[in-house]
Amino acid sequence: MGPGDAWAGRLPGKMGWPPMPPIRLDHIAIAMPRIADAPATLVEVLGGVLERSQPSGPLAGTFRWATWTFAGGGAIEILEPLGPDGFLHRFLAGRGPGVHHVTFKVPSLDEASRRAEARGYDVVGRDDSDSSWKEAFLHPKQALGIVVQLVESSAAPPADRPVTAPPGLPAPPTPVRILGLRMRAHSAERALAQWRDVLHGDAGRTADGALVFRWTDSPMRIVVDVDPTAVEGPLAIELASERAVPSLEIAGARLGIRLTQRSA
Repeated sequence: MGPGDAWAGRLPGKMGWPPMPPIRLDHIAIAMPRIADAPATLVEVLGGVLERSQPSGPLAGTFRWATWTFAGGGAIEILEPLGPDGFLHRFLAGRGPGVHHVTFKVPSLDEASRRAEARGYDVVGRDDSDSSWKEAFLHPKQALGIVVQLVESSAAPPADRPVTAPPGLPAPPTPVRILGLRMRAHSAERALAQWRDVLHGDAGRTADGALVFRWTDSPMRIVVDVDPTAVEGPLAIELASERAVPSLEIAGARLGIRLTQRSA
């Protein structure tokens, strides 16, 4: 945690809420034309370790993915389009590589979907066909410029274990810590409705006045800058490391998202 994460006061949640359910910000997903291009940043610069890589569920014919983990348990997933057409082809054609979605593990997809709908969100792409991986999405046009994936999964959460250095490098870098995603919203009310009211994030403020949302079971958080005139959406992936991380501007350009380093 960096000095900029010092709390400048907490924001109360809605009175009368039941105890917070164990919702988890699981990973940040980035779309790229080729997964093979990701290790140049995720491994060689950031020290990430490949966790898993395989097609995913009923959409296996349209994309494949791989996930890298970092110190403290933060995770970045890379999505690669397959086939002649699909949602990733359209995303990349429209804006190029960049953050596509964030995934939240929820204890009940029904409850999370009802909360979202009660606050005016359209829940789209719901798929209950696999009992071990039930999912639905909030559309970026409503969800602050980013796809939000809601997942009810019977799989155990990732084990809390040390991250080892990536293999195959002559001088493997020490893994960085992925602090989370920095975003922009048009108003504090919109950010609070999404990250606090729907997804039960614990809301507060950073020392520089930005909103920050944390989930007890997640090593990552979401920071939101409020600007009513600028485009909503992802601004940067924030990381921390005791070492100086070289070439962050170049590394971030490969992923289509700015990378910013803060004190560990």
